[in-house]
Amino acid sequence: MSFLASVTGAGAKLLRHRVIAATAGAATAVLVAGCAFAATSATGSGQEKIASVSDNKAVHKTTAKAAQPAAAAGPLHVVSMTPSGGHDVNGGDAIVVTFSSPLASSTPRPTLSPSIAGSWKVAGATATFTPSSGYLPGTTVKLTVPGGKDGVTAADTTRGTLKKTSHVTFTTGKYSTLRLQELLTQLGYLPLKWTPKDGTVPSGNANAQVIAAYDAPAGSFTFKSGYPSQLTSQWSSGTDNILVTGAVRAFENAQGIGMDGDAGPQVWAALLTAVAKNQTDPNPYTYALASQYSPHETLKVWQDGKVILDTPANTGVVGATTADGTYPVYLKYQVTQMKGQNPDGSKYDDTVYWVSYFNGGDAVHYFPRPGYGYYQSDGCVEIQWDPAKAIWSQLTYGTLVTVQGPVA
Repeated sequence: MSFLASVTGAGAKLLRHRVIAATAGAATAVLVAGCAFAATSATGSGQEKIASVSDNKAVHKTTAKAAQPAAAAGPLHVVSMTPSGGHDVNGGDAIVVTFSSPLASSTPRPTLSPSIAGSWKVAGATATFTPSSGYLPGTTVKLTVPGGKDGVTAADTTRGTLKKTSHVTFTTGKYSTLRLQELLTQLGYLPLKWTPKDGTVPSGNANAQVIAAYDAPAGSFTFKSGYPSQLTSQWSSGTDNILVTGAVRAFENAQGIGMDGDAGPQVWAALLTAVAKNQTDPNPYTYALASQYSPHETLKVWQDGKVILDTPANTGVVGATTADGTYPVYLKYQVTQMKGQNPDGSKYDDTVYWVSYFNGGDAVHYFPRPGYGYYQSDGCVEIQWDPAKAIWSQLTYGTLVTVQGPVA
């Protein structure tokens, strides 16, 4: 039987080596207890909320409060603005403007464009903006300190009003891959344990989580016991790897987001919401290994570090080999039709059952054969009916399938 040329089922046609992935939809707000996370535009002048939250016990990792300068002689002027400009700014950090002398309590506040939820507080000679949940990555922000007739005013009337309007522009950086890994681990989408260096983790406060998303807290990862080196050797802390891709797909599926394995704004918004609500992975972590060592080819599956399946399997023949590598499950059918062309040029149109696609047209599925453990398929990993049926529900979306060994 051949399985590579095309696959049809539920009205969809699938070609070998053509990965099907749903495109993530436009980001939308997700409400949480006490907060709402939503992807926002990087332009515009209206208030664009990522989140708002009420949490008086939140621990914030913010820029240290600026020291109060001694009152300077002469007219009121700006001493410093933080951030002072540039790129890679943490979008959750406080924004601080320091003046030459204390301000009047009723003084006009500086403005931000695009504006976001948060509040300005005047204390002595400083005006500080604390965001509710910060700016998205890659947002260019303009900070304006108003001057002139309606500008910032000193408490001491002899210091007057800020003479000229001041501006500074800065751009936020990127969310941290390391923090993505920490959160996916915390929610159970990775087979790891993360231990923070100082024993503490960011609070559930929305802005504290955003600050950590830009600047991940230090810590260490350890694998849960029982998983083979074929999986653990592919992990790298702080950099993208196939374990992260699979975990993001699993998270997208659990959240009802189009699966593409990419942690974009919609995934991050949903991830921060899931952390706030402690929405852990509804499925146990599962990993599959197809070993191409004919005549003893096998499919072995681990779940929560324990082997739950070890069964003979068939992989691809010459001209329709099963490619080595590690891939996440991205499409599943209980039953479907596979159509295509065999290496000898003949056509096929076969009904197959318990199908989990992981690499183009390659899938783990049942197909009847006189025996198993050999190069017999047109690229798929074929197993017998009972193990195929038993394992189908365990090979959930995002489950990693590794194929290793000499190809036919």
